[in-house]
Amino acid sequence: MTLVLAVAAGALIGLSLGALGGGGSILAVPVLVHLLGQSPAQATTGSLVVVGVTSLTGAVAAHRAGHVLLGRGVAFGAVAIGGAAVGARASAYVAPDLLLAAFAVLMLLVGGLMAGRLLRHRRGRRPQHAARPRLDDPILTFRPTFTCQCPRALQVLITATVVGLLTGFLGVGGGFLVVPALLLALALPLEYAAGTSLVVITITSAAALAVRAEAGAAPAWAPVLVLTAVSALAAVVGARLADRLDTDRLQAAFTVLVLGVAIYTAGRALPALL
Repeated sequence: MTLVLAVAAGALIGLSLGALGGGGSILAVPVLVHLLGQSPAQATTGSLVVVGVTSLTGAVAAHRAGHVLLGRGVAFGAVAIGGAAVGARASAYVAPDLLLAAFAVLMLLVGGLMAGRLLRHRRGRRPQHAARPRLDDPILTFRPTFTCQCPRALQVLITATVVGLLTGFLGVGGGFLVVPALLLALALPLEYAAGTSLVVITITSAAALAVRAEAGAAPAWAPVLVLTAVSALAAVVGARLADRLDTDRLQAAFTVLVLGVAIYTAGRALPALL
């Protein structure tokens, strides 16, 4: 029964990443801890494998569908690498119960943000599919003269660093931050922000996993690989169905799930800290 629930959770993680560019990856740690019996340290490391491979698979599918701006995703991910390395090293010095408590707080925050965005979207009109954005509006240029859109550059720097820190410290993809950042800082339409965010998540997850591997933090591989395989397959399906799925209903279902798991995780972790 536990394995069946883990497979179902993997499908939800992949579908969310593929269709929405984020959200589902935050379920990986609770699934590994509460369903598959791994320690918080093992789970936050193993989740990087799940999130990284799933994001890479989804990014490839989204790129084939024409929904990825590879250059911008790689640039944002490169900026986030430093934060991912710092976060991965910092996680080794945090008590397991405190790590789970911090994760529960993050899940509550993410669930609230997802719910707020969904409500705002429902109050407005459903957006039309946008044309592919132009690539001739860079934030920094060096030729023929140096120019800098510094407010946007600072926004990208701060957001990318925060995404990297969260990815390294808690083993989450950070798509809930990457997608809004690509929407606002890089002015990408939603369908391109969701696909491009998968490139960013792949890069930050790989960087954080490399640091954790160097420190000797290894998960229990068998359940992680099962969860990864199911999630990756679901990400391909989600990316291919992104234009046809009712993303409002999908996001609403994930919001309820994230909030429920957050409350459960907090109930397990917080009493141990008191």
